[in-house]
Amino acid sequence: MKIALAQLNYHIGNFKSNMELILKEVNSAKTAGADLIIFAELAICGYPPKDFLEFESFISDCENAIYEIAEACHGIAAIIGAPSKSKLKRGKRLHNSAYFLANGVVQSVHHKTLLPTYDVFDENRYFESAKEHDLIEYKGKTIAITICEDLWNIEGDMKYSTSPTELLDLKRADFMVNIAASPFSYQQQKERQKVLSWNAKKYQLPIFYVNHIGAQTELIFDGGSCVVNKLGELCAELAYFESETVVFDIENLPSAHQLQEKLKIEKMYHALVLGVRDYFVKSNFSKAIIGLSGGIDSALTLAIAVEALGKENVKSVLLPSKYSSDHSINDSIELCKNLDSPYETISIEEVVKSFNLSLSNSFQGLKEDVTEENIQARARGVILMAMSNKFGNILLNTSNKSEMAVGYGTLYGDMCGGLSVIGDVYKTEVFEMCRFINRNKEIIPESIITKPPSAELRPDQKDSDSLPDYKVLDAILFQYIECSKSGNKIINQGFEEDTVKRSIQLVNRNEYKRYQAAPILRVSPRAFGMGRLMPLVGEYTFNN
Repeated sequence: MKIALAQLNYHIGNFKSNMELILKEVNSAKTAGADLIIFAELAICGYPPKDFLEFESFISDCENAIYEIAEACHGIAAIIGAPSKSKLKRGKRLHNSAYFLANGVVQSVHHKTLLPTYDVFDENRYFESAKEHDLIEYKGKTIAITICEDLWNIEGDMKYSTSPTELLDLKRADFMVNIAASPFSYQQQKERQKVLSWNAKKYQLPIFYVNHIGAQTELIFDGGSCVVNKLGELCAELAYFESETVVFDIENLPSAHQLQEKLKIEKMYHALVLGVRDYFVKSNFSKAIIGLSGGIDSALTLAIAVEALGKENVKSVLLPSKYSSDHSINDSIELCKNLDSPYETISIEEVVKSFNLSLSNSFQGLKEDVTEENIQARARGVILMAMSNKFGNILLNTSNKSEMAVGYGTLYGDMCGGLSVIGDVYKTEVFEMCRFINRNKEIIPESIITKPPSAELRPDQKDSDSLPDYKVLDAILFQYIECSKSGNKIINQGFEEDTVKRSIQLVNRNEYKRYQAAPILRVSPRAFGMGRLMPLVGEYTFNN
């Protein structure tokens, strides 16, 4: 039997586009001699469809698409993910399902059992768990179908009291199929392979695994669809961050090979480029605008955006104030020239003077403080948003994860934007990513990378005036955010007590800012946004 794995970039709710992609691959795989083609979890509608699932017309469109694709399945069968209506008298009205299509009709429907509700997942909100677990008989082979999380209840990480693999009669199966929607994080590749290998070895079955490719707002899918043999060895991987369809012969699988591992920073960079590109394409936008400060964060954001959208489609706006240094302006211009990307300079001095004059009576007798600093940031935000409105460009936010965590940013100022490009990249990782971009030639000027970070909102200002050293801060933040460690546990790791307590207080105190931030492209195991839900007005200290 020849099996095609189709790793495609779907668009949530865009049934016409999704069907065109799917039907094209069905026909191509058939021409290539494939007996079966496998598509990803919820491929018909895209993942995650969220509350679209509550609309009856949305489910009807899913069903209609399934029937149309089934009609094309003559001489080839398909396994494809889509929601299906539950026939149970109680429970949710939908299942997350895998349809088996052959001979022009829907032959059977198989439902997902384990419905994740952790991190970015909320499937139990919409779907009912499977109550029946059946195998497929096709062309002399017996096939076990599982859907993503159904394989993730493995030894050492048992999240659920039951495992669908224990409910399937796997002794009769010739191979297992797993259709998935597994979002990218820099450590997900190894985790996936561990899960697939464990299942293949335990049940002595080859596994054909198909994942999504592409970005859906915050979530980025890196592909990496693969074949694992019954010994748990990786036989073949599809491309990462690219669409691809490959045909395999189950009787002649490739020899085992090593995982295509790349540096963490390289994977994050490619994910961010894909995330920016898909956000624009799927939102029907083509051009971006960026406020370029001369600092490393906006420089990195510009480099990513140019790679994603093309140099001519990203415009930088330099917005100097009286505190902006000459080298910041010159560095910004040099960066734009290196990228051959357009830029414009607009001074904010007169705008800031006007704001201060308007507020002079209200502020009479009061000393200048962070209020006046933030007026500068907000003046920049007003100008950038005005240009975004006038020209129809999306403003890209340039805040990094360290700043987002501790609230080192001005709401309605430098936190403006339609998409946060590096909001899941710590400051120390920003430096690493810039070095990666410069690996072959200098694109980001060296002076941008080496100069001390500064908001330049007052004379001789440095980030270190307000924050711990970024190496220390980022290490504390990682333990608190990604690892969910309490303050005392972090202190016990050797971090200075006052620094830990202050850092955690800043994170908790600034939840309200992050709640109003632009969507953040997720590249870590725990990003701000849909994967980390905290109360805005909670009063709790994690001491133990």
